[in-house]
Amino acid sequence: MAILRLENGTSYKDLKDITRELASLNIQLNHWAVGSDRQLHDLLAKDSLNEDEKEQVLQALDGYFEQLQQTAGYQSRDLIVLYPGIANLDELLAKFAQIHTHADDEVRYIIDGEAVFGFVRPDGSQVELTIQPQEYINVPARTEHWFHLTPAKRVKAVRYFITTEGWVPQYTAKEIRIPQAVA
Repeated sequence: MAILRLENGTSYKDLKDITRELASLNIQLNHWAVGSDRQLHDLLAKDSLNEDEKEQVLQALDGYFEQLQQTAGYQSRDLIVLYPGIANLDELLAKFAQIHTHADDEVRYIIDGEAVFGFVRPDGSQVELTIQPQEYINVPARTEHWFHLTPAKRVKAVRYFITTEGWVPQYTAKEIRIPQAVA
């Protein structure tokens, strides 16, 4: 279940409250089940996955990709697997931990672990949304946001792209004011 944390420390766990608080940003948040396939769950339980295993995971979840292709013109998808054992993980994540935008939507389906998206709302206030397994988020193009992992530093996420070129971060130089939650 997603958790939204406002700059003033207020937290929301109810989807209706989260949707209301994010309405000005047009962010889509949905629950997408990964199903009960035993092989898929065995793969999701592993820290790291080789390329063949990543492709197996993607194929098991391709029903969602096919929907996005038909309804929104998405052209490709990949699977990102992050965990504490990755060399230079903090350096890898640093480029997304600053407020930025993208020319295209940023679309993620979290299938294991957790990730945090922070947003700058039109009124200048900031919020952070923790996304958990089986949650899908679509951050519209040109939305000011940042990204980091929870203290567990573990996530598996399917990334969907219309074009990968539109996903290059454009930094805004704004400061993040909302403190990161501590586990």
